Amino acid sequence: NKNLFCIPKHYEDLERVFIPHGHTHGLILDRYEKHLARDIMQDMGSHHIVALFVFKGGYKFFADLLGRIKALNQNGDKSVPVTVDFVRIKSCC
Repeated sequence: NKNLFCIPKHYEDLERVFIPHGHTHGLILDRYEKHLARDIMQDMGSHHIVALFVFKGGYKFFADLLGRIKALNQNGDKSVPVTVDFVRIKSCC
């Protein structure tokens, strides 16, 4: 969906955005670092982050996101403590 992208005004008439398969992983990692991981770090300030993983299928996403948070922690001006834990829930409840 093109609404998921920041498209410059001179390209507003685009109908669709196609992402080649080989570039998808890089695009997702870029969004982790530039948006989600940085937003989390900014929102948490100096508070302890507790990352709780729930869904089995999202492990790669979870691991990549935590990797970006760790990199920001190491390369940033401040370091925020991060604790990771895993929980299981029944899908029928």
